[in-house]
Amino acid sequence: MTVTDPAGYPYEETHDLRSGPNLHESLLGLLPYVGVWRGTGKGGYPGIEDFDYAQEVRFSHDGRPFLAYEARSWIIDAEGRPIRPGARETGWWRVQSDEDTVEVLLAHPTGFVEVYVGSIDGLKVELSTDAVVRTATAKEVSANHRLYGIVEGDLLYAVDMAAMGHDLTPHMSARLKRIAG
Repeated sequence: MTVTDPAGYPYEETHDLRSGPNLHESLLGLLPYVGVWRGTGKGGYPGIEDFDYAQEVRFSHDGRPFLAYEARSWIIDAEGRPIRPGARETGWWRVQSDEDTVEVLLAHPTGFVEVYVGSIDGLKVELSTDAVVRTATAKEVSANHRLYGIVEGDLLYAVDMAAMGHDLTPHMSARLKRIAG
């Protein structure tokens, strides 16, 4: 069935992402993240105007030892109506053999790719960039730090970014509710 996302774009309705192949046993520490999450957040950074955004984040799997990750967002007005598309990223989360270490690879359509290394501690995942590679036309991003957690059944996260000559600075945070999975 086709439905619309927060910006009014059509997409296929989400089904239970926990059905299908069994989750690879190395990913059991990330099981609470599997699903589709939607909500709103706040963003800002030196040199840009603060903004509100709506977001959808999807963690899915196909039975192999990684989670597929996709996030897309929309800049919204004070009433929560979409103004325009915002950030988008896609990638993979891979738990290492010690089951407490995770590697995350993310690609952004604005011209940069990030490799994160981090730790899983119960319902909390903390990530720091190990490498950031960008094209000649991408904005200068040199590092990121992300903190994810499941709190009261919701997915909360915060991102600090080092870019355009600034050290790691708070950039975005959101609270998302599970809508499928």
